[in-house]
Amino acid sequence: MSFMSLILDASLVVQLVMLGLALLSVLSWALIISKLGTLRSARRHSESFEQNFWGGADLNRLYEDARQQGETVGMERIFQSGFAEFLKQRGRSGAELSDIMDGARRAMRAAAQRELDRLDSHTSFLATVGSVSPYIGLFGTVWGIMHAFIGLGNAGQATLSTVAPGIAEALVATAIGLFAAIPAVVAYNRFAADVDRLASRFDTFMEEFSNILQRLATR
Repeated sequence: MSFMSLILDASLVVQLVMLGLALLSVLSWALIISKLGTLRSARRHSESFEQNFWGGADLNRLYEDARQQGETVGMERIFQSGFAEFLKQRGRSGAELSDIMDGARRAMRAAAQRELDRLDSHTSFLATVGSVSPYIGLFGTVWGIMHAFIGLGNAGQATLSTVAPGIAEALVATAIGLFAAIPAVVAYNRFAADVDRLASRFDTFMEEFSNILQRLATR
């Protein structure tokens, strides 16, 4: 018995279960590879921007550079949104410090939430795959074993050589379910931790940048 023969000789229901699990595994790996690149890019952009920001660069120059780039990501987007709202509120006649700072903070929080939503998008699919794949595989196993025993009942004679192939075919479904679930769960936990770390960095930056903006507003 080879692995492929176990799949090809399985019943139609078990084959459909295996096909579904294989598709879930392929989709999971495609999402994992894509999300690894997205999170790596977000960390790299945030680190690069922090170096420029805390390196003594002029805020107006950083803002103009961000505007010229068009689409910004990560911490740079938070900075751009907050500074744009700060300049807008500060330019209003009779604007009070509390109004200026509240507007800038709201803009930064909104930008940070949009960025976190983008980074966390579709990761729930990995959690779903990780939770349901073992049960789908178990369903295929139960169905395959049931189908094997029905065949044995019709044959009227049960020996190891007649029982083993049917049970082995059924257990392949569970193996494929675990193959789909384990990487999805590991990746989901890793991505959730990465997003949490970025969220903490965003919060710290917003607080520090708010203090800078408050000093600018009182000049």
